[in-house]
Amino acid sequence: MKVLILTLGTRGDVQPFVALTQELQRRGHAAVLGAPKRFAELVAGQGVVFAEVDDGPLRVLDGGSAVGDVASGGMGAKLALMRQMPAMFTRVLDDCWRLASTGPGRGADVIVHNGQVLAGQHVAEKLDVPAVLALPMPMYVPTRQFPWPGQQFPSWLPASMNRMTYAGMRAPAMMFGRTVDRWRAGLDLPRRRGRHDPLRRSDGGVAPVLHAVSSAVVPRPADWPSSATVTGYWFADRPDAGNGAGLDEAVWTGGSEPPVFVGFGSMAGTDPVATTRVVVEALRVAGVRGVLATGWGGLQEVPSLPDVFVSGEVAHETVFPRVAAVVHHGGAGTTAAAVRAGVPQVVCPFVGDQPFWGARMQQLGVAPAAVAQRELTVSALAAAIRQAVSDPVISDAARRLGERVRAENGVATAVDLLEQQIDGDR
Repeated sequence: MKVLILTLGTRGDVQPFVALTQELQRRGHAAVLGAPKRFAELVAGQGVVFAEVDDGPLRVLDGGSAVGDVASGGMGAKLALMRQMPAMFTRVLDDCWRLASTGPGRGADVIVHNGQVLAGQHVAEKLDVPAVLALPMPMYVPTRQFPWPGQQFPSWLPASMNRMTYAGMRAPAMMFGRTVDRWRAGLDLPRRRGRHDPLRRSDGGVAPVLHAVSSAVVPRPADWPSSATVTGYWFADRPDAGNGAGLDEAVWTGGSEPPVFVGFGSMAGTDPVATTRVVVEALRVAGVRGVLATGWGGLQEVPSLPDVFVSGEVAHETVFPRVAAVVHHGGAGTTAAAVRAGVPQVVCPFVGDQPFWGARMQQLGVAPAAVAQRELTVSALAAAIRQAVSDPVISDAARRLGERVRAENGVATAVDLLEQQIDGDR
């Protein structure tokens, strides 16, 4: 079996597919990972065939202000961002087809895609092979159990309306439909009904969906169709990650208690300098040492401080188990890594599904109430950090949840299901 994997998004949208590619290769299958070119270094050395896809709308994250404006709730910023993004997808679509038709993905028996890349089901239709939707969050399949994670909804929303909120997943078709249709026309694909819905196959049937999430974190909703599965997380460990992300050993041995990790990944916010000041002061008020990961600019470099250590991007799998708590933005990938590490969390969500994960961590008892970025103050963050590192109930819940997640092998389950899918379509 040959599998072409297509994904677009931030690190949390790429790293799970590295693990999937590795497991496919261990089983003797050919697999190619197509992902944004900015992640070439992340993937390097992990033994997978990596094919670059244009960064497309990820360039919005480089400036930072657009995401920060959206997070602060400005409708004008949301509309401006929507106008920019369709044109950014044309090269992404072209690259996906090139990989599948003449590139290293040529001859694939199945296309696995995360939906955000937009090209997955269309490439599969042109090649007349199955498409499998795979993603690290329960974003596409409606359920009464919880509202659509793509947006924060009021707590008073009745469960009877939860399924209706998944209409939010129609937004990509509205925003990018014309761009995709022009590209489809170039491939001589018809304007068939349901062509923009990744839950539908080109013949009208139901497409399989693999959720790379632990059932201990998101139990499979009873009202999901049989085509939707929860496999467990897909983790890919970097063999060269070391034991401290390049940080001096004094970070780990220089205090009576482990430090607190703080990192907001690719989320820069409207004023990273001010955010960094709040974080540093909150660590001081909470009375803890800290490790600041600057990531893509969400936190900035700070002057040399005795109890605050600055790093670039870190290997979550090696750093998180060594800290007292993880303060993060609530991205699906970072949340999964913190859960696996079995340490308390403090979630400071910006946009999208991040408030969903913040609420879920609180419900599971592994984190205090989330501190939204627009409400991020020294006192609020310091209080949350103190609670996370000192409450034995939170520590115990985090430890037990981590043990459950580490006992799973989600990526093996996912490959089992892919093999069954291909055998069933033959």
